[in-house]
Amino acid sequence: MSGLPPDPMDIAFAEAEQAAARGEVPVGAVVVGPGGRVLGRAGNRTEELSDPTAHAEILAIRQACAALGGPRLPGCDLYVTLEPCAMCAAAIGFARLRRLYFGAYDPKGGGVEHGARVFARATCHHAPDVYGGIGETRAAALLRGFFAALRAD
Repeated sequence: MSGLPPDPMDIAFAEAEQAAARGEVPVGAVVVGPGGRVLGRAGNRTEELSDPTAHAEILAIRQACAALGGPRLPGCDLYVTLEPCAMCAAAIGFARLRRLYFGAYDPKGGGVEHGARVFARATCHHAPDVYGGIGETRAAALLRGFFAALRAD
């Protein structure tokens, strides 16, 4: 045991793997506070909750806001296994997250580097620092495997 805290991206991957085991698209997210404390963590639950807004990012942000007792998360960072969609990117901006780290790029549904490019819009009130491609190979493999298994059924 190294005594080091777990890597936030590893936590996000664990959440993504649990989501896949539940039959959800394997996306996981974790919000980390300024001191490195995990404030929220979640995997997708859209099918389970019959809720199109139950994306991993939204659920983790809700937990973090509840933990801090307010609607904004200044000084906090979000780690997610897939480029956030436009809905999640907007929530990230509204939450005033400091940094966004994501794994796989999403040319079809992404809202950060692709599609709506929410943070590049003049109407965006807050844009975090964005770092994409963190664990990209692992994230893409997880998604490919999940969808290949669906097609095989």
